[in-house]
Amino acid sequence: MPRPLRPLAEDLWVAERPQTFYGLPVGTRMTVIRLPGGELLLHSPVALDAGLRAELDAIGRVRFVVAPNRVHHLYAGEVATVYPEARLWVAPGLERKRPDLAFVAVLGDEPPAEWREWVGQVFFRGRPYENEVVFFHRPSRTLLLCDLAFNFGPRTPTATRLLMKLLRSYGSFGPSKLDPLLIRDRDAARACLERILAWDFDRVVVAHGDVLERGGREALRAGYAWL
Repeated sequence: MPRPLRPLAEDLWVAERPQTFYGLPVGTRMTVIRLPGGELLLHSPVALDAGLRAELDAIGRVRFVVAPNRVHHLYAGEVATVYPEARLWVAPGLERKRPDLAFVAVLGDEPPAEWREWVGQVFFRGRPYENEVVFFHRPSRTLLLCDLAFNFGPRTPTATRLLMKLLRSYGSFGPSKLDPLLIRDRDAARACLERILAWDFDRVVVAHGDVLERGGREALRAGYAWL
């Protein structure tokens, strides 16, 4: 059975669901931020089953949705169907990949007014495969990532664990050894990384693997030391 919303901090939850990537079970995670007015921001939405919808409705009103990179978009359209009043923002390039999605705007470095006061964002340039936009929930000092880092541990399925060991992405937080190949512009990526590291975050929520509860800023810096 899918796990319910799991609280991480005040006004911050995650919902974890099974997900495969090229046949490998990697799991995925949606982050839910409740803004001061009771409006909910869904980051990288997962499938909204009846139980999850009931839990979301119990904590606030789903109004804002972000598809934060060109890979994490599968359920973005479903949210608009379930919550017609919700508005969607998409990562750069996703407007061409998913022309079927009805969205408000393309995400960038400047957060929309709807969440600017509480949530920061940086478009991580130089990685065109994902074009990920990184988010920072200031009140809880939490960084939200999708594919810029992983944190696979003992709960990882066997086949995925073996691959992650080969990619040096098992047992510790950080990018895999494939990540240098995904970066096409190191200067641009380095500048974006420095902007992210300027944020005062401690926790890091990743889409694949375990949430890193402590020491996230230092771990991200160490993981990208090669950049």
